[in-house]
Amino acid sequence: MNAVIRPSVSVVIPALNEERNLPLIAEGMPPEIDEIIVVTGDSQDDTTAAGRRLWPNATHLRQSRRGKGNALACGFAAASGDVIVTLDADGSADPAEIPRLVEALVAGADFAKGSRFAHGGRGTDITWLRAAGNKVLNGVVNVLFRADYTDVCYGFSAFWRHCLDVIDMPDIAVSVPQWGDGFEIETLINVRLAARGAKIVEVPSRDAGRISEYGTATAISDGLRVLSTVLREFRRARSASRASATGTTGHPQAGPG
Repeated sequence: MNAVIRPSVSVVIPALNEERNLPLIAEGMPPEIDEIIVVTGDSQDDTTAAGRRLWPNATHLRQSRRGKGNALACGFAAASGDVIVTLDADGSADPAEIPRLVEALVAGADFAKGSRFAHGGRGTDITWLRAAGNKVLNGVVNVLFRADYTDVCYGFSAFWRHCLDVIDMPDIAVSVPQWGDGFEIETLINVRLAARGAKIVEVPSRDAGRISEYGTATAISDGLRVLSTVLREFRRARSASRASATGTTGHPQAGPG
């Protein structure tokens, strides 16, 4: 990490049925991480106990509703770091790459996005169908939101905490399900930051492949979910832009905090 400017870093780990994977995540976690937040739900194994054993000084939370998006929202609400990192507990992303995400932020980015398709990146479990679908979805997102993503479906990322105002995560205090509670959260974060003009930098990432199969779905259903999210968020962004143009509302912009 940058030797002169070292922001504090919080890593949020949503974990459901990941008891056997957490030790590998802990083994690869960089020592310079300031805060680890493990958010668990209704796991059918001992994920919660494993997390507490591996990170006794971490913050351990139980999510307020179901879904990955809600788990991240709970973790973001508890995070105190200047930088917030999202790290899946399934072993697909290497926590040792976190310092490179942080370096991209220190160098001027608002949002550092891991990419398996950027030069130097690698995906070990990407079938031809997933690769083709990812290319199509990247194209749709890039056209609609004037972005330049190469791996919009990958959830390994880092951002400055002021970006939380732009992302506008679902309210964790209400009991009924909210838009953004599920796996659509990763796409939602990507497109909302792009829509608000955030400076986005992709960082090559080497996907280790899922250790756990929990939460996986078919390429087709995954792709349809992402596409639905993209279109819904595009309509949302367009409505917000029109409202802002008429002076009826305003939205926070990404940029130096």
